[in-house]
Amino acid sequence: MRPAAKTRPVITHVALWTGLIMTSAPFVWMALAAFRSEKEPAAGAAPWNPDEWTLRHFRDLLELLDLPRYFLNSAVVATSVTLCNLLFCSMAGYALAKLDFGGRRPVLAVVLGALMVPHNLLLMPMFVMISGMRLADSRTALVLPFAAGAFGVFLMRQFMQSIPDETLEAARLDGAGEWHIFRRIALPMVRPALATLAIFTFLASWNNFLWPLVVTTDPDRYTLPVALATFAVDPTRAAGSNGVLMAGALLVVLPVLVVFAVLQRHFTRSIATTGLK
Repeated sequence: MRPAAKTRPVITHVALWTGLIMTSAPFVWMALAAFRSEKEPAAGAAPWNPDEWTLRHFRDLLELLDLPRYFLNSAVVATSVTLCNLLFCSMAGYALAKLDFGGRRPVLAVVLGALMVPHNLLLMPMFVMISGMRLADSRTALVLPFAAGAFGVFLMRQFMQSIPDETLEAARLDGAGEWHIFRRIALPMVRPALATLAIFTFLASWNNFLWPLVVTTDPDRYTLPVALATFAVDPTRAAGSNGVLMAGALLVVLPVLVVFAVLQRHFTRSIATTGLK
């Protein structure tokens, strides 16, 4: 083998390991800081090797913050948004990919155009609409604007196009209706796409900070990121404790990791089969 061919795998592995370390280092630091006692010296240093482990930060977080309420708010909102996107985006994607109706091309053009609009530009119009509907400061206001997204519609349309038309025509000749075809034939064939959409949607909704901060004023309606942010800037509660804040941040990350671990197999399959028919 040529020297360049021998060194290429080594360079690739070094680059991959370097990227992995740089990506995971902040998360590892956060996890260790959440369990590290603040009695140790050099509290501002990176706690790569804590001498004393403690769960006090989590106990303090539960005492100072109504964590179960905010966790439930985030779980309900993120789950509702995810389920709505799975239903509505898959229905719209199926219609745009497999049904011939008037105005299909303009609708697809609108969906593609919506992908180009920065989300922050939509905050003010959404807030005006939600306020006009008298839904502000409610869970409905946190779910309704994100019940269906342009990315989800486009993603499902692309995967729906991979379904053979012959399969759908055979079902129609057997007397099956469009809803039956969609539910019993189309959806099982695009499970990897549904898993991918579920991961992205849940992640975006769970970590959504700006919209809940704008549309909610009642602390009982706060989601977990907003509650932790207000907790962090309140010196009477957080009291400058990095350990308590890192414990809260760790609890925010864990549900996303669980969702990804459950759907990882389908997510990997969707990436591997993208563009194949």
